[in-house]
Amino acid sequence: MHKPNQALRRIFFSFIRLLLILLLGMTVRRRNLLPEKGPAIVVANHNSHLDTLMLISLFKLKRLPNIRPVAAADYFMKNKALAWFATRVIGIIPLERGAASRSYDPLQPCCDALDRGDVIILFPEGSRGEPEQLSQFKKGIAHLAERYPHVPVTPVFIHGLGKALPKDDFVLVPFFCDIFVGEPLHYKTGKLEFMETLGTSFRALADEGHFKPWD
Repeated sequence: MHKPNQALRRIFFSFIRLLLILLLGMTVRRRNLLPEKGPAIVVANHNSHLDTLMLISLFKLKRLPNIRPVAAADYFMKNKALAWFATRVIGIIPLERGAASRSYDPLQPCCDALDRGDVIILFPEGSRGEPEQLSQFKKGIAHLAERYPHVPVTPVFIHGLGKALPKDDFVLVPFFCDIFVGEPLHYKTGKLEFMETLGTSFRALADEGHFKPWD
């Protein structure tokens, strides 16, 4: 797998940051809770392809070399052009979904990134869901947190991007975006308790905005 081209990433995300501010506008609550350095894990709800770009744009440009979003290999690696852009410019870590076996550990690329001191971005819901509706979280994040109990897991709730660019849509609609950053969590006693704590944190962040259901 090719390493990200940091010069291209810096140019691209400089443009993306400006685009998001001009077209969407963003209110970020408690940006200071985002990890200053790695290893660290950022987890967010997932309604739009813009989610990844927006989350990366929250970090300073000088941090880009250590910011690595995790994305589905079966989607982003399906053709050479998309694979090149996803790995070299966006800087994704391709994750093989449903590929666990005795000989292959699907979480190993994430472990390698954390061992390098990176900040990885994960979407525990897996696939993009319906706008502003939290889906059930998959347990992969708990397995990863169990391996790295010392690594902080920072929850981020995103509201608005599911309307700006929803699933299966390719036209960006200007729509204001709210971002809520929660207190970092650590794995302590078990996977079930960790998943319950993570779910509670996300529900609290979602309730904080007092948003009405979408029509």
